[in-house]
Amino acid sequence: MKILAITNQKGGVGKTTTCVNLAASLASLGKRVLLIDLDPQGNASTGSGVNKAHLKYSIYHVLIGEKMLREVIVTSEKGGFDIAPSNRELAGAEVELVNELARENRLKVAIAKLGEAYAYDVVLLDCPPALNLVTVNALTAASAVMIPMQCEYYALEGLSDLVNTIKKVRARLNPTLEIEGLLRTLFDSRNMLANQVSAQLISHFGDKVYKTIIPRNIRLAEAPSYGVPVLSYDKGSKGAVAYMELAQEITDKEIAGKDNISTADISKEKKHG
Repeated sequence: MKILAITNQKGGVGKTTTCVNLAASLASLGKRVLLIDLDPQGNASTGSGVNKAHLKYSIYHVLIGEKMLREVIVTSEKGGFDIAPSNRELAGAEVELVNELARENRLKVAIAKLGEAYAYDVVLLDCPPALNLVTVNALTAASAVMIPMQCEYYALEGLSDLVNTIKKVRARLNPTLEIEGLLRTLFDSRNMLANQVSAQLISHFGDKVYKTIIPRNIRLAEAPSYGVPVLSYDKGSKGAVAYMELAQEITDKEIAGKDNISTADISKEKKHG
């Protein structure tokens, strides 16, 4: 099971848009996907067709220990994936968990207890735009991190803070955590600064920068108001095509990684044989 935290402490970078549309795109490729909405605003829930105002239970109840994760999961009918939804109640989790033991591991333990009946290929974690206890829970549970970011000057400053946080979590809580990739979002190729920042990212992070670029696209902005991913709203739009390309890139990278591991194992066996 791949657990991917999608995070950036800076708001308005297309983080939730990426979560919802990547989940739908991966599902369209035949992956079994769970999206966990960890933002009290609940935008990923709304964008997936869930009425957050009518929720009886949410991810909040999982984090405070009142419910199992499988008890709050619902299906996004239009998206083709499952979601553990969120609403404003989640804002209280920060206070309620502060004096609890192993509070950073709540989400990790909850995911581990899902069992074989919920054998997801990919779990996407939509993190809040803050480096708080809920975000730390996500980074502790995740196997890798995706960082959506706009190609602008201030984004580079925020990226430095986030990378330092990831290093601290890796050192203290999750030694296998790694940055899988940086995703350039809301990209306008006509903007000279955007192109310059994009070049800086590639120069510094190399193949950690996804080849796929998510463009500014009105369809991506419109789809959440209908409670559907852009793939259901307008599958021919530039935004839908871009997220399908991202899903394929992630899938191809995972397959290539498995092939490399298999080759290494074979070489190891020959060496010891």
